[in-house]
Amino acid sequence: MTTRKLIKNSLIVITLTVFGIGACYAAGHHSSQALEHAAVAATHGEAGHAKVLVEHAVTALDHAKASEKEHAEAHAHMTEAVKHLNEAVKHGGRGHADVAATHAQEAVNHIKQSYP
Repeated sequence: MTTRKLIKNSLIVITLTVFGIGACYAAGHHSSQALEHAAVAATHGEAGHAKVLVEHAVTALDHAKASEKEHAEAHAHMTEAVKHLNEAVKHGGRGHADVAATHAQEAVNHIKQSYP
């Protein structure tokens, strides 16, 4: 992964954190935490940092599961996010950062779609 792409992805995570957190808290604390940690996991996976990806994916997974229980109307997307985060943890644990990053990014997409 190039330095330019790492910087771009880092800026995306910072933007989500700074500007998106208000909307995320309105939708639920666990959803916002799941989104933030899944995005950080994806960025680290793209940088080849499988171990750090797993740490953030596990945290995202815990929050996604809690959010899944809280938001019945968004259940389907959060369920998909949980599936992708489980895959991110599995592949990241095996050192497959690229595959894990893809799953973490899919989790980000589903978490975003779970917001009302």
